[in-house]
Amino acid sequence: MTTHAHGHSHDAAEHTGVVARGLAGIIGGLVGGILFGVLMAMMGMLETVAMLVGSNSPVVGGVVHLAIAAGFGVLFAVLWTRAGLPGLLIGGAVYGAIVWVVGALLIMPVWLGEPVLEINAMTLQSLMGHVIYGIALGGTLFGLRHRGH
Repeated sequence: MTTHAHGHSHDAAEHTGVVARGLAGIIGGLVGGILFGVLMAMMGMLETVAMLVGSNSPVVGGVVHLAIAAGFGVLFAVLWTRAGLPGLLIGGAVYGAIVWVVGALLIMPVWLGEPVLEINAMTLQSLMGHVIYGIALGGTLFGLRHRGH
């Protein structure tokens, strides 16, 4: 821990910054997750997400989806620390596409015993939803970081 003559700690300030970014990531992840979740509900995809926890309920799928969205939101907010609005929107879109590959094309199929890296109409719709998620996440983070300025 580094302290200065005034007794302030850089580590404490950095910790507060990480916590604030994490909370903003939860909020941004939920905003993006809700937008994507509405699309998923319309496409009947929430039942598939529910299967990750042994259910077929769209409500359970929605809760699981939002928990995952919040978690990925925290990761983005903590890792992507400095960017203006264009950087956050573009970074969010790219991040959404990365989450799509890792989550929808790799982790989820392996978890459910299905083929990995399958590209079809459903996975392409999922890609669009993940990109929308990322853009909403980035836009929300920008708004939260610049509120009151």
